[in-house]
Amino acid sequence: MESKKKWIFNIIFLLLIFAATFYGVFHGKDMGQIVDIIKTVNPFWLIPGVICVIIFIWGESIIIHYLMHSLGIKVKKWTCFLFSSVGFFFSCITPSASGGQPAQVYYMKKEDIPIPISTMVLLIITIIYKMVLVLLGIALVIFGHRYLSDAIFWFYLGMGLNVVCVAIMVVFAFHPNFAKSIMIKGHILLERIHILKHRKSRAKKLVQSMDQYRGAAVYLQENKKVLIVVFLITMVQRFALFAATWFVYLAFGLKGTSAFIVILLQGSIAVAVDMLPLPGGMGISEKIFLDIFLPVFGSMLLLPGMVLSRGLGYYTELILSAIFTIVANFTIGRKKKSVVEKC
Repeated sequence: MESKKKWIFNIIFLLLIFAATFYGVFHGKDMGQIVDIIKTVNPFWLIPGVICVIIFIWGESIIIHYLMHSLGIKVKKWTCFLFSSVGFFFSCITPSASGGQPAQVYYMKKEDIPIPISTMVLLIITIIYKMVLVLLGIALVIFGHRYLSDAIFWFYLGMGLNVVCVAIMVVFAFHPNFAKSIMIKGHILLERIHILKHRKSRAKKLVQSMDQYRGAAVYLQENKKVLIVVFLITMVQRFALFAATWFVYLAFGLKGTSAFIVILLQGSIAVAVDMLPLPGGMGISEKIFLDIFLPVFGSMLLLPGMVLSRGLGYYTELILSAIFTIVANFTIGRKKKSVVEKC
């Protein structure tokens, strides 16, 4: 019942944010003119934009597959692609992308992947992703700072939150004994204040889980090459998504701004909104785009450019990941279940 209420809340919240965003962006604007301008774009340049979104989803599946195999967990590449899709779908529809990783852990558990292992893998992915964002933010300060004047508050807020988040997660990922101590003390506290009932079996499972977690953390610390490979794949994956805006730029037949600057600016939006409690950064992403891309698209093409850029970078990702999440729901764990039923 509580899970259903949470789902209903998330859906209502998403719809309200979408309605507020739509009103804020298009209120007082000539929708017919915007549609007419969008009709003039070269659609062939939008195809590589869609491919960029697919690469973005596919890239995380490669990382999941690589990390799982490095830890001795055998899992198919297609299954990892479904894990990735599930993560992106729930991240798109929940505040601060908070629902993505819990959903991935749930589906990984259905494939008999231990929760401590899946948690460690997803933690490493998140740390590297946020490190890429921080490095991107530094590049922006050096090369693209003049574009950010109207969005400088959001940019530095996002940078600060990401740095703090990375620091906390690094402690948990690479100091497993400390993480184990925190988890055990937290469990004892929850029992003392009667949020959890005292159960020896639960405490024993927690200790066993944290020991598995520690084993995975130690392995990754001793195999720095694994982390380097993950970092490089993450760079390609994330920049592929940011490049979708470059193809929107080309679709309008525009020239004069380099792909490097367009990708950096799109990345700055990711830096700014990544930690904010809005599904898909909805609302604030559109505002920042309109603030920083004016010199790039010009006043006439700015709003149509934003529509197509967000259409590719968020809504296409949402639709594709939703389709594959449905596939995941009907396939992940089903084979094992059917074998049990036959027995």
